Amino acid sequence: MTAGDSLNRLDDDDYPAYTMGRAAEMLGTTQGFLRAIGEARLITPLRSEGGHRRYSRYQLRIAARARELVDQGTPIEAACRIVILEDQLEEAQRINAEYRRTAAQPATGN
Repeated sequence: MTAGDSLNRLDDDDYPAYTMGRAAEMLGTTQGFLRAIGEARLITPLRSEGGHRRYSRYQLRIAARARELVDQGTPIEAACRIVILEDQLEEAQRINAEYRRTAAQPATGN
């Protein structure tokens, strides 16, 4: 791996750069919370060669949204389901917008 490869990973939202301790610290929560949302299958952290959980920035954003809901009194299982549904809706809306853009483009005659 080159230095350039390492720098590119810093911009990769899916690169598992954060340990469980650092992720919990960044979110202002406990490691137990991260384990609980993992057990609820909201996020599945990657594992290091030593078996330690590693989280990406994308996973931390998902976890932060779940924490907001839990802090508002939503049970953790329900919060995880809500976040999953929100994520699915966002993806469906993105796909729909892409289809609309494609359909709006004039047909090219070859």
